[in-house]
Amino acid sequence: MRHTGGVSVAAQTDLLEQAVQIARDVLVADGEQPGDHLGTRVEDQWAVSHYFGAQVPGYVGWRWCVVLAGAPGSEEVTVSEVVLLPGDGALLSPEWVPWSDRVSAGDLGAGDLLAAPPDDPRLVPGQYDTGDIDPIDRDQVGQVDAEIGLGRKRLLSQEGRAEAAQRWYDGDHGPESAMARAARYTCATCGFYLPLAGALHGAFGVCANEFGADGAVVSAEYGCGAHSDTPMPPGGQGSPAYAAYDDGAVEIVNRDDTANSAG
Repeated sequence: MRHTGGVSVAAQTDLLEQAVQIARDVLVADGEQPGDHLGTRVEDQWAVSHYFGAQVPGYVGWRWCVVLAGAPGSEEVTVSEVVLLPGDGALLSPEWVPWSDRVSAGDLGAGDLLAAPPDDPRLVPGQYDTGDIDPIDRDQVGQVDAEIGLGRKRLLSQEGRAEAAQRWYDGDHGPESAMARAARYTCATCGFYLPLAGALHGAFGVCANEFGADGAVVSAEYGCGAHSDTPMPPGGQGSPAYAAYDDGAVEIVNRDDTANSAG
């Protein structure tokens, strides 16, 4: 629609607000099936948005928005924008989380590749002194590694080591676990305990008891019932929780004699 005469700003806004059919026709021409007209919103003196119910599969609660625009002194209505927008209670996808932030412990499967970021604070270049080698051997080991090319490119930083230690300490094989609280002895005094090398030597080790936490990193303060000093049950056999039953103290009673004497 076009008008050669000038129109006021208020008249222009009214014209855009009343152009519901023009906005609907735009959606129909695009192959959409708009629902009821839900209202308008004045964006500025030359633009008005029209909202229609959307009947698009998978977009529950969304609505169509058609922005109509005008020009100073003109009754011509033009289409500025058509967009599908969420309304109140619309079904929305969850907030996007980067892949690197979604990966958690236990997600890595056979054949999967998980690269540590170049700026990973848990790692430092291999030439750094992380304090993870015995001070007496540190210089000698570093020189040999460099000469024959066996040095690792990156090593655990102090931050990475501290994070791992805290994680193990707070985990299932730490001193606060239910198993440890019920144990009489700690791993530090167990013959099956293999201390770690390096800076964590005094705090953690690996359990070598197939009936305990076999192969797992355990805190030196952890403990279980399979400690190497757990005493054998009386008699040397049976369950350590119960003493052997002495059937030699049982008096044998003839049931027939008992019945006769009662008669």
